[in-house]
Amino acid sequence: MRLLLVWMINAAALFSLPYIFSSIRIDSFTTALIVALVLSIVNTIIRPILFVLTLPITVLTLGIFIFVLNGLMLWLVASFVQGFTVAGFWPAVFGAIVYSLISWAATSFILGEKKS
Repeated sequence: MRLLLVWMINAAALFSLPYIFSSIRIDSFTTALIVALVLSIVNTIIRPILFVLTLPITVLTLGIFIFVLNGLMLWLVASFVQGFTVAGFWPAVFGAIVYSLISWAATSFILGEKKS
């Protein structure tokens, strides 16, 4: 149940990006659900490989290169999913940052702390 709720929150965060950035477009909430699913799969499989490969530059930039990786993952998903477009690299980077902040804030507000 928690996984489905987090998926819906991430889709809602993605659906809010076109209201903040004019260079990001999502056709419908269904497209946002698909993008959230594909983005989570890409972040689970491809992002760790890229993180290891770019570890020297990440260390050199004191971790700031992670923002670039997040933007690249968002831009990659935009090239695969119909109805989701990102106009360029920098809108993808800033969109990924805002998406992460919205998703984190909404998840922590709605679900609260995880009890151990």
